[in-house]
Amino acid sequence: MRNDKLDLPENLFDFAFIPQFRDKIEELANLAEEEEWGYVNTPSNSNHPILENYLKYTYKRLAEEKKFSYSRDGNNCCFNTGLVTRNQEPIFAAFNQNMLDGTHQYWHFWKFLRRGEYELSRFDTHPEMAFYFDDPKNLVFDPKKELVANIEHIIEDNKERFPAPYNTMQNFQLRNFIEGAVNAAIERIKRNYKTAVPQFYRNSIQLLIPLCLTDAKIADLALVVEDYGQMYRASTCLTLDMAINNARQLAKPDRDWLQP
Repeated sequence: MRNDKLDLPENLFDFAFIPQFRDKIEELANLAEEEEWGYVNTPSNSNHPILENYLKYTYKRLAEEKKFSYSRDGNNCCFNTGLVTRNQEPIFAAFNQNMLDGTHQYWHFWKFLRRGEYELSRFDTHPEMAFYFDDPKNLVFDPKKELVANIEHIIEDNKERFPAPYNTMQNFQLRNFIEGAVNAAIERIKRNYKTAVPQFYRNSIQLLIPLCLTDAKIADLALVVEDYGQMYRASTCLTLDMAINNARQLAKPDRDWLQP
């Protein structure tokens, strides 16, 4: 048996040969608890782009944590997708040894398995889900800390992400809209801590807060907030599709505002 506990590539497609990947994603979407896995405003040639990214980055984190189980004969391995069925049964991705010529991956995708299915009995243990944080307080915005937003940088690097008419405004005019939206978001967080949605990026937790430029009830963008100890800093923003894609890695986001 190859010791994959010590040799796990970063990329899912280097780990396993997965033929008809998008068909497998469709199977997973049908097996899992119902959820919106598609973009609304961002073009994609996939029906479930958020789920595709979710599975790829879940694997990446699990590879870092070495959270895989191997069958007693060494011919199979599996990992916990972190998803559940409609009956709240955990879903695992299972693999066989790859016997195909002309492919470099050690493993070959087998199937997605519910925890109660017989095939999982070949594993002595079921692997744990990916874990992304050590201190739960990092998931919550602390309103006692100052938030410093680098608005010039946000505009210069992300203006194309702004919806019309803001993406064609003069920078000074747009700055005023952003300042007002940031102040409104902070007040909103004070009333409801769930307004700040966590995401995992470059091995750290960041928070996403809504930028409502036109309507106080509708977010146009998500401001990315980083914790610097005594203060928060923000220097970039994401489209809502990007934000949902990132936030879903940690958990199914509360759709209070994070919805296209």
